[in-house]
Order: sequence, then structure tokens, then C-alpha cells
Amino acid sequence: MSTLERARRHVKAHPMALDAAIAFGVLACTVAGSFVDPHGKSGVTWALRTPDALSLLLIALGSAALVFRRRAPMTVLAVTGAVSVIESVTAEPRAPVAMSAVIALYTVASTTDRTTTWRIGLLTITVLTGSAMLAGPLPWYAQENLAIFAWTGIGATAGDAVRSRRAVVAAIRERADRAERTREEEARRRVAEERLRIARDLHDVVAHHIALVNVQAGVAAHVMDKRPDQAKEALAHVREASRSALNELRATVGLLRQSGDPEAPTEPAPGLSRLDELAGTFRNAGLQVEVARADQGVTLPAAVDLAAYRVIQEALTNVQKHAGQEAKAEVSVVRVGPNIEITVLDDGAGDDDTPEGGGHGLLGMRERVTALRGTLTTGPRYGGGFRVHAILPVKTRTRAAEDAV
Repeated sequence: MSTLERARRHVKAHPMALDAAIAFGVLACTVAGSFVDPHGKSGVTWALRTPDALSLLLIALGSAALVFRRRAPMTVLAVTGAVSVIESVTAEPRAPVAMSAVIALYTVASTTDRTTTWRIGLLTITVLTGSAMLAGPLPWYAQENLAIFAWTGIGATAGDAVRSRRAVVAAIRERADRAERTREEEARRRVAEERLRIARDLHDVVAHHIALVNVQAGVAAHVMDKRPDQAKEALAHVREASRSALNELRATVGLLRQSGDPEAPTEPAPGLSRLDELAGTFRNAGLQVEVARADQGVTLPAAVDLAAYRVIQEALTNVQKHAGQEAKAEVSVVRVGPNIEITVLDDGAGDDDTPEGGGHGLLGMRERVTALRGTLTTGPRYGGGFRVHAILPVKTRTRAAEDAV
């Protein structure tokens, strides 16, 4: 820490010591100035003189009052102004007692608002200058009278300038602190959103592939003794589903890597272009899935494309787990105006009517759709089965802003 910095901290910790030093400096300068006579017998000459006792007393009182200028600025200004008026009216030649009033006026201006500074400054200037011009022993146009007017005006102006600068610096610091808090809050919000998104992806991947593995493993165990060829085919599907699960998990967990970690996979996120492949995995697991699409030629934003794929994946996974072995599923993807509508129906007689609060699948779908400002409707169908209907905007807010530009 430098000497200047240590001195600055000491002054902030002991402000009265600084005020005492200022008061002593004013006392020394005023006493030295009181020995100078600017009016000699032969015109404007400078000669030494001896101040009278009253002037020395007023100098001491005005300087001593400056020790308390931070605690009671208005009172100090009133005391120094009074001793300055007495000195300007009674003394000839004068001692520069008004210096203490200038310092006090500066303190008032630097610690109050601009309106108060104007009012107190004008009052001080008027009283000190008016008393010196009208009641003093010197002519009204004497340079000492003009000096009082000039110095009091400078004191008020300088104090107001210092106050304004302090206000600007405080505002800048406050904005910087607020911006820092905003950045931290935004970073925490983004982290939370990213964690939620990754959790949804992990849920969708695990729920889908583990459900397929479970079904195929059950088939293999059932036909192992009587139909080994079919059991071998089921195990091949188990192997393929587990490989797909590992690949998707690796891609999702790769998002959590740090900058110095090994490079994460760069394959694109799944979308509707892989819908047939997705349906094929469920067909291999024994679920009858029909796909109808009327969205040819539509290029979806990456977020919408991924959300549509995940909604269909989760809906078919729920059909696989809850709708029963003989259930059939129908998937439709249709472009309707500015939106793309996704519908997944099944005719199962299982436990599709389970309330939505029973798991995280439907909740995850709803969060995905709502995040894109879409709507999701789920519920039992009349006559049996379940229906999942999602409406997603083709243009997200980011995409719309880019198009507008």
C-alpha cells in the first residue's frame, strides 16, 4: 500500500483531524495576512502593520469554528459569517477573516442540494458584501469588498461542483453494483434453466430407451427356450437400444464439460428428421405405430425441432409403458398457419388415465412446450386411450427478431 493511500484511509477514518489541520492552516494564513497593510501613504504599497486585539480574536474564533464544519455546517457558516461581518465593519485596515466564511460556505454547498446552495450562497454573499460596502470604513468600490464578493461566490460554486461530482461517482458505482448483481442473477438463472433442460433430456432419453430395453428383455426371457431365434432378435434390439441410449447420454452429458475437458460429440441434436427411426425402435419393441406427416418443406428452429421430437418420444414411451401390449399409436405432424401441431393418440386400455402428477414425463413435455410459448393438451380419449396434443410456434422469439432485422 502506497503512502498516499495510507494517508487517504487515515483521513477517512479521522475526518476531524483533517478539519483541525484545515482550521490551523486558515488560522496561519489569516494571521499572516493581518500583518499586511495594502494601503500605504503613497498609494498602493505593501507595508507591515500590527493587527488589533479584536481582529486577532475574530480570527481565532472563525478558525476554531472550522474544526466542526462537518458536524454542523450551517452553524459554522453562521459563526464565521458573523465574525466576518464584525471584522469588515469595525476594522481598518481589515484582517482576512472572511476566509473562514468562504471555507464554511464551501462545506455547506458540498453537503446540501443545489437549491439550498443557491439560497444560502446568495444570502451569504449579500450579507458579507453588503455590510462591507455599506457599513465598512472603506469606499464601497474598494478591492477588499470586491474580493469578498468574488471569494464567497467561488466557495459556493466549488462546493456545488464537488457535490455534483460525488453524486455522479456514487451513481456510477451504484449502477455498476446493480449491473454486477444483475449479471450474477442472470448467470444463476441461465444455469438453472440449463440444468432443467439437461434434466429433461436425460429423463426423455432414459425413459425411452430403458422402456424399450425392458420390453425386449422380457420378450427374450419369454421365448428363450422355445424360440431361440426370436430371443436372439430381441436381444439384438436390446443391444441397439442400449447403444442409442449411451450415445444420447454421452451427447447430453457432454454439455457439462469444461473448456479444458476432451471434446464433446458434435453430432446434431435429434429432430423430426429422425421421426421414422424413432417410430422404428418402438415397432421393434412390439408397439404398432403409424406416422402421418403434413409438414414437408418446413424448416424448424433447432429448439422447436428438438421439442417436437422429445414430445413424440415421451408420448410413445408412455404408450409403451402404460397402454398395454395390444395398443396402437398414431403420430401426426401437421403445419397449421404459423404453428406446427403434433398429436399422439393411442387406443390402449391400460393405465393411461393415470393423473399427470404421477410422473415427470408429462410435466417435462409441458415445460418444453411452454418454454417455446406453445401449448400442450393431454388427457384420456372418449372410449379409451390417451391423447397428447402439442402446438409449437414455427418461429421462436429469437428467430422472429432475426427475420425482422
